[in-house]
Amino acid sequence: MKSKLSKSERGLLRSACAVSAAGVFCAPAGAMHIMEGFLPQTHAIVWGAICLPFVVWGLISMKKIVAEHRKAVLLLAMMGAYAFVLSALKMPSVTGSSSHPTGTGLGAVLFGPAPMAVLGMIVLLFQAILLAHGGLTTLGANTFSMAIAGPFVSFGVYKLCQKLKVNRLVSVGIACALGDLFTYCITAGQLALAHPGEAGVAAAMVEFMGVFALTQVPLAIVEGILSAIVVMMLESFAKPELREIGFLSKEAVKV
Repeated sequence: MKSKLSKSERGLLRSACAVSAAGVFCAPAGAMHIMEGFLPQTHAIVWGAICLPFVVWGLISMKKIVAEHRKAVLLLAMMGAYAFVLSALKMPSVTGSSSHPTGTGLGAVLFGPAPMAVLGMIVLLFQAILLAHGGLTTLGANTFSMAIAGPFVSFGVYKLCQKLKVNRLVSVGIACALGDLFTYCITAGQLALAHPGEAGVAAAMVEFMGVFALTQVPLAIVEGILSAIVVMMLESFAKPELREIGFLSKEAVKV
């Protein structure tokens, strides 16, 4: 699924990076669904600006998937629905936040991390509007943690496992579980930056992560197992699509 960016696409991505940098440097950096109004305005702006280049990159990537892998479009849509359902299953956690599976790691394993920035942001937007889960002012922060940071870790871990010749389903499970956990490490950092307390950012982050761990570690394990099961089902019913996106080799499809 590798393809070079056109001149116009490179220009669009550079523009998004420039806007992102402007947003970051124009707002003080004093700085899992963080709820509406829980972040200071400047933090909300910064996280939104940081997300912008990734969202543009994701749009470009999705455009190429639609153009070059028509058979996989339905599978891509399914990854968005999968993320919506899993991340809507929330459990109360740290004040101002919640614990839940993310569902974005599996999409990153199959399609790469870029498309998940867009799908994850759409999921978070609909949940904020329809379910009051998360918020509009915290959309940037939630998008960065759940739709950018987590998927990048899942994708990287999966590729590493494949190089180490780890079983494919085991690789998927480990990648999705660690992507879920990393999402909450980022969320803890975001909350600590916004509300460091008297002990400071580092101590606040450790405290947030400690509370998150009570619910998130079991949820991450469950998400890893569920993601492996979903891939096993896809290998039975959607082999042509998995071959189309390069997840399965030709030999694997013939089995």
